[in-house]
Amino acid sequence: MKKEILRFTDVGLIYHTVHGETVAAEHLSFSVQEGEFVAIIGPSGCGKTTLLSLAAGLLKPSSGKVESCGSFGYMLQKDELFPWRTIRKNVYLPLEIKKQNTAEHRERAIGLAEKYGLGEFLESYPSELSGGMRQRAALIRTLATDPDILLLDEPFSALDYQTRLNVAVDVSQIIRSEGKTALLITHDISEAVSLADRVLVLTKRPARVSHEHTLDFDSPNPLKRREMQGFSGWFEILWKELNG
Repeated sequence: MKKEILRFTDVGLIYHTVHGETVAAEHLSFSVQEGEFVAIIGPSGCGKTTLLSLAAGLLKPSSGKVESCGSFGYMLQKDELFPWRTIRKNVYLPLEIKKQNTAEHRERAIGLAEKYGLGEFLESYPSELSGGMRQRAALIRTLATDPDILLLDEPFSALDYQTRLNVAVDVSQIIRSEGKTALLITHDISEAVSLADRVLVLTKRPARVSHEHTLDFDSPNPLKRREMQGFSGWFEILWKELNG
């Protein structure tokens, strides 16, 4: 039986400003199991990205509890690769920040890069790579410190449609091959259905989980899922829940 690696219990979050207070989340509860790929969708402005900050401990809840038993890696909407550093040096960056820049850790990070098709680009600069390859490099950089949980904040949204599909396949394959747990924030219902084991639907602000679904596909491949008979059914269910 897989263990629970992340749990939100009756979490509330209130922002205080000079203009008053904003209730961002209220009675927000869910859990994530080790090795699970969970997608979270919700209305624009409901606080999806805030949820990732709570998960990683960057924000403290105003009420309730956020509990985790693993380390986190963050993958953002843009690759945020440093243009003056080679891909190799970009991959090493989190090792430098976390003071893990040892020969053993560097060897593991470069092994991942080579395993997933970046070996011949290690001495290239980000400007020399396609958008899809840059996002793959960003994922390898995120994996360099061997985090237990990957927090994915709309990591494909800056890409064109065709590249987005291809990169989603890449990222899904790498995450599942490495046995990582993933929590994906997305506004794209099709993306959620094609990638996730489970989808959580948030309400408008203050955010809480209104619906939760375990997807019943027999393949983790995002492109294959899009061709399966049940794909449109799940899309319709989630669209109706998201749009009230």
